[in-house]
Amino acid sequence: MADQLKDRVEMAEDVETGIAKEEQGMTCNESDLSINLAREKALVWKQDLRVVPLSAFIYLLCYLDRSNIGNAKTLNADTGNDLVTETKITNFEYTIALMVFLIAYAIFEVPSNYLLKKLRPSRWIAFLMLSWGALTIGLGGVNNYAELTVVRFLLGALEAGLFPGLVYYLTFWYRTSERSLRVALILASATLAGAFGGAIAYGVGQMNGVNGISAWRYLFYIEGAPSCASAFLVWFLLPDYPETASWLSDEEKELACERLSVEGSHGESGGLTWAEAKKTLVDWRLYAHYLIYFGISTPFSSLSLFTPSITAGLGFSNLRAQLMTVPPYATAYVVTVAVAWSADYFNARGLHSTIFALIGAIGFLASAVLPADAYAHRYGCLIVASSGAFACIPPLLGWLSSNLHSTGAAGLAIALNISFGAPGQIVGVWIYKADEKEKGYPTGHWTNAALLFFVAVGCVLLRFYYGRLNRKRTGMKPYAY
Repeated sequence: MADQLKDRVEMAEDVETGIAKEEQGMTCNESDLSINLAREKALVWKQDLRVVPLSAFIYLLCYLDRSNIGNAKTLNADTGNDLVTETKITNFEYTIALMVFLIAYAIFEVPSNYLLKKLRPSRWIAFLMLSWGALTIGLGGVNNYAELTVVRFLLGALEAGLFPGLVYYLTFWYRTSERSLRVALILASATLAGAFGGAIAYGVGQMNGVNGISAWRYLFYIEGAPSCASAFLVWFLLPDYPETASWLSDEEKELACERLSVEGSHGESGGLTWAEAKKTLVDWRLYAHYLIYFGISTPFSSLSLFTPSITAGLGFSNLRAQLMTVPPYATAYVVTVAVAWSADYFNARGLHSTIFALIGAIGFLASAVLPADAYAHRYGCLIVASSGAFACIPPLLGWLSSNLHSTGAAGLAIALNISFGAPGQIVGVWIYKADEKEKGYPTGHWTNAALLFFVAVGCVLLRFYYGRLNRKRTGMKPYAY
């Protein structure tokens, strides 16, 4: 009896010891997990401080130099000192000058992304900045249609590589779930550029005739110079890859590479191979992404180039029309960043793009059906349309890059995606017709509304398609939504 009691006591002690060890092991594992998460969070924040603000600033300058021709077209038009009047070009020739920019943009995106990886991001982007800044300054000296068209073509060739290059560049630094927000912070700088561009144009407009120079020429001089100056900073300050960043410790570099071992691009990997290129080119699901991006590119392009003209058609005249471009862009900035954060947080990029494409479509649709003299209502619709059109783009780009699983494929597919958007942007330069100003530009609004509805339907169909594929991919990495 005593022996049995002793055995039971020993068994109970063994069970208690086992439970204690198990609890201790769980605590250790939880502690290790907490430490790893803290290290990773600190690393991402460190990367954010170095990568995102500089990238956003670069794109802000690019967008400012790309879209300021829209401000130059209407700047001091009341006194005959605008770009169109002084260069003696017709509205048709002006539109052609806008279009050749986009033709060059489409042609040079893929080779530019290849060179970004081949020559290192900091070197290639710095070269592009210096070149497009010099060309923007050169726009201030054009005197006729031929000069304007040639300079705009060259500007398009050099700016072509920046946006797809920056989206590709982020795949070297961030996981799938982290990219939409960073893309949004960069893309949203375009809305800031639009807001700044209107404010700068308003101020520069006061300089009209100073030293015998028209204000639209000063606009190109003033907005091109920062790109040239900043190119030297980018050469030295833009980090190329985590594995070569001098401001990361060896431990941090190892963690950065480990984080992206499955779902990121790698600086040490070789260039694009023919096998990767062929596989990417015949991956037909990617063409659904490209078609959807075509749909969003027309509203993006037309808003970029014609917002000053649209506001001028809303009862705002002369320099005030420049100033009234600021609220739509400022609102779009806030909405774009918030939507991208939500898309990453809920891992639902397709759904977010669908919702905000619909919102943008409703804004354009309302603008089209309202009476031409309903200025206040149509101005509110412009703010809604701008917010929806801009906000659905970062989740679309994040969605594409999330479903690419090699360095070469990411570089090629992202560039192709933006290239497919170029025809959509070309459509955007034609739909806001100068002779429809008094009617409220119905062709432009109807076209943008239809294309945004197309984007929303495309996102829904692609979301269901990925869901169907994932149900068949047992044991494999699922496609992102």
